[in-house]
Amino acid sequence: MTPEQNVEIVKKAYADFGRGDVAALLAALDADVSWTTPASVEMPCAGAVKGVAGVADFFKSVGETWDFESFEPQQFVASGDRVMVQGHYRTRSRNTGRMTECDWVMAWTLRNGKVTAFQEYTDSALLRDALTVRAAA
Repeated sequence: MTPEQNVEIVKKAYADFGRGDVAALLAALDADVSWTTPASVEMPCAGAVKGVAGVADFFKSVGETWDFESFEPQQFVASGDRVMVQGHYRTRSRNTGRMTECDWVMAWTLRNGKVTAFQEYTDSALLRDALTVRAAA
């Protein structure tokens, strides 16, 4: 696959997530995909998982934990089988009601048109605080 084709696969994955079509996003994954997000004991949908079932559980937990107001992939940079995406999201904790927003970078690795690895880099302290500190009444 060319870097441009890999970018299109990643863009489609973001569009699928934006529509709430997690099944379509999961279809883009290699069976042995490695999926890693910043981890903290207070963040139930964080850490490393393997395989499509693990990623499905991750997205189920994301839906139970966060209510996204915006999720904006902004810049895509591709080199070979790697796609780096810089973006921003604004989300509310379903538990505390607290709103937070973060810039992020997500690194994707693809092989033969399938996602084989994913890693997110973001401000996990902001996310942790949104999950543990109640919003002002």
